Amino acid sequence: VQFFKEVRLEARKVTWPTWKETWISTVMVFVMGLLAALFFFLVDQGLSIGIRLILGLGK
Repeated sequence: VQFFKEVRLEARKVTWPTWKETWISTVMVFVMGLLAALFFFLVDQGLSIGIRLILGLGK
């Protein structure tokens, strides 16, 4: 019983983000995900082109 009382007291201390903060955080996660995907795509393409040039596979 004491445990559940303490859990309840701790749960009351939780501060939830506002709708605006949640929205901004969500948008930032998507933007960073897209930037990371673009970065890794470009690195992958660059390495692929470089390896093809070195090994002469692009002819």
